[in-house]
Amino acid sequence: MSSRTVLVTGASGFLGSHVVRAALKRGFRVRAFVRPKSSLKNLEGLPIEFCTGDIQSQADLTKAVTGCSWIFHLAADYRFTSLEGEQVLKTNIDGTRRVLEVAEKAGIERMVYTSSTATIGLPINGNPADEKTPLQQKDLVGPYKRSKYYAELEVKKGVERGIPVVIVNPSAPVGTHDGKPTPTGRFIVDFLNRKLFAYTDTGLNIVDAEDVAEGHFLAAEKGKIGERYILGNQNLSFKEILEILSKITNIPSPKVCLPHSVVLFMAHINDIFSRNVLRREPGIPVEGVKLSRKKMFFSAEKARRELGIPQTAVETALAKAVGWYRENGYVRQ
Repeated sequence: MSSRTVLVTGASGFLGSHVVRAALKRGFRVRAFVRPKSSLKNLEGLPIEFCTGDIQSQADLTKAVTGCSWIFHLAADYRFTSLEGEQVLKTNIDGTRRVLEVAEKAGIERMVYTSSTATIGLPINGNPADEKTPLQQKDLVGPYKRSKYYAELEVKKGVERGIPVVIVNPSAPVGTHDGKPTPTGRFIVDFLNRKLFAYTDTGLNIVDAEDVAEGHFLAAEKGKIGERYILGNQNLSFKEILEILSKITNIPSPKVCLPHSVVLFMAHINDIFSRNVLRREPGIPVEGVKLSRKKMFFSAEKARRELGIPQTAVETALAKAVGWYRENGYVRQ
């Protein structure tokens, strides 16, 4: 057993729970920082210490970080469409600032901040982006993308003050324990429930969530302070992803490709109806549709070269996700 205790914020979430498991495999003691109302289903049966609090509370964070050597800050509001955009900004920007302040006062040995590929630009020519691809202000679509961009700027300010932070930028993780689910997981669930009747010409960089968790520890152990690392794997068009899911499940893949303009119109109609009539989160995120105008392809070469991030086959990762959703009641019988 390692003498090191690590703090994981957002520990009950999709990626957070995988980081907790990666820590336990390495023999670390784990302190899980969770909200009072968080579901702890993802952490059931794990030998960890829970610390309940508010990411905006310096007192709660100070208590949580006491005695910890490393911090993995994953707590974030991950929604492309939100009825409470200001809350997304507050949680992701102000919460990160609070964690940095507490880490600085505690003299933490190492902190890994979980950012997103949403903070990285996309080349006009469609080539995969890397860590140095600049993001233009006009591409800051919606509260989530803006929040992660400005939160990452807070981290860079912290690095300038001497806080030892490494930044990781996961692409589109898939796998077990995606309970909410994330936007990527939601389209898998929709596919399993035969709700996808068409697709649009876009693409994602798919990566196994367990590889992303492993990448967090590799970043803590080998990453350079102030650097960012894309934790990704394979670039696939939406059509290719659907075809892989079809092979795994024997569910037919949609054959109709809709223009972005049509999908965006549908998203706006769904947004208005959901917000004003149903009073719930829209099923088709306008922000997500706008982002899909470009193929969200990224290069994980830096993380492979400098960190040695594992590269589990995306077919395996998607099969894990499918199995977990089926076992946990997300699929209609």
